[in-house]
Amino acid sequence: MGSVTIAGGTGYIGRALIARLIAAGHQVTALARPASINKVPAGARIVEGSALNADDIARSLTSECTLVLLVGTPHPNPRKAREFNDVDLASVRAAADAIKRSKVAHVIYVSVAHPAPVMEAYIAVRTEGERLLRETGVPLTVLRPWYVLGPGHWWPIALIPLYKLFEQIPSKRETALRLGLVTHQQMVGALAAAVNQGASGDRILDVPAIRMTGTN
Repeated sequence: MGSVTIAGGTGYIGRALIARLIAAGHQVTALARPASINKVPAGARIVEGSALNADDIARSLTSECTLVLLVGTPHPNPRKAREFNDVDLASVRAAADAIKRSKVAHVIYVSVAHPAPVMEAYIAVRTEGERLLRETGVPLTVLRPWYVLGPGHWWPIALIPLYKLFEQIPSKRETALRLGLVTHQQMVGALAAAVNQGASGDRILDVPAIRMTGTN
């Protein structure tokens, strides 16, 4: 099992991912602010610092590790465009800087499904994040979910029958699948699978791929 550093490991997906990776035998380092240290699952090495600071990220990296980037604005919506730039994109810029001066073997980044008719600012920031990470030259795995169903995030479940209908209409099927819903369990599973698979060039996991790899 390899060494994994997680930025954003105290959030909605991060805590479950850390616990799963530790249970599988990985050596996990969590970069966390002092106020969030108590949220880091037991067994992880903790490095105090900010995911918006390249020096702090660099301190959390070990040689040939996998870096998982989960930093993001909670409950994103169109009114949070400034936060997307100040937090989401700033964290990727800092990570890209840190990666360039470290021996990282593999980067895993949670982006967003696109194109889409809404959330333009969020999509623009995440697309730019993909570009910045790709330019580091380190093998990159990008996950592109649209909405992750789970604790505190259940409201779109009422849309599932509509998704099923659109998936049966040829002209709407591709969009319905690309902008489909994934579960928290599938997302954590897909991230863990990406860690386990390791570096193998650049990869993009869209919603169908997240569902498939996250369910196995």
